[in-house]
Amino acid sequence: MAASLVVIVVALLVGVTVVAVKFLGPQQLAAVTASSSPSASSPASAPATPTPSATSVPSPTLTPTPAGFNKTQFSIDDPNSIWVVVNKLRPLADGADFVPPNLVDLPVDMPNPNGYQLRGDAEQALATMFDAAKSEIGTQLVAQSGYRDYSVQVKAYNYYVNLDGVAGADQTSARPGFSEHQTGLAMDILDTTSGCSTDGLCFANTDAGRWLAANAYRFGYILRYPADKTAVTGYEYEPWHFRYVGVDLATEMHNTGVETLEEFFGLPPAPDYAG
Repeated sequence: MAASLVVIVVALLVGVTVVAVKFLGPQQLAAVTASSSPSASSPASAPATPTPSATSVPSPTLTPTPAGFNKTQFSIDDPNSIWVVVNKLRPLADGADFVPPNLVDLPVDMPNPNGYQLRGDAEQALATMFDAAKSEIGTQLVAQSGYRDYSVQVKAYNYYVNLDGVAGADQTSARPGFSEHQTGLAMDILDTTSGCSTDGLCFANTDAGRWLAANAYRFGYILRYPADKTAVTGYEYEPWHFRYVGVDLATEMHNTGVETLEEFFGLPPAPDYAG
């Protein structure tokens, strides 16, 4: 018996019973016994529990945080920029000589009683806006007053000085060199039906005035001198005065509820001239 033993090893391996009969020596017997046991403490007859393979779990895809509106995309100081901010504390650089680039005539079918021009980008947006007003509310808008050079602004300002005095004129008309109209980006807009003018609040209560106030941003225009913002802009409410700043900025101001360029760009209020 010491020389050889007959050992019957029964192994359950993946549901298949294998019976092996061998003649082993004592040392071989010990080795087989040790290797066939899952652990020292486990019963010899217990099947091994398969170890599940690790499942690869993909990392969640992170949604990037949208970047904030880039307020430095265009200059607010360069008079050639569509974002230039002009007010009583921010005159046009070289105002007496400044002429905006790319001035163009308005379309021949657009009511333009005084023959004013605009910059090309502002003119295209204005034409699209006029077409939309006609389509959506059935009203023909009028391009009442657009680009004015320095000399024309001298005459306009002096007219109001003679009418209302300097203090009164400063509330309704810009001094020469301080006018948005000289940028070629501003247009005073009326309509053909209401009989309103660019004096008083008449236009604010028309279908055209309400439509423009609500929709001008879609075409890149903003109402530049809104009601209750005289302490910021320096001018009384002008429901007819619209300024082209491009669709991106106009839409951002509309969506955030910021009404003036001064507030949007964090500029100081400009209720009065510096001197």
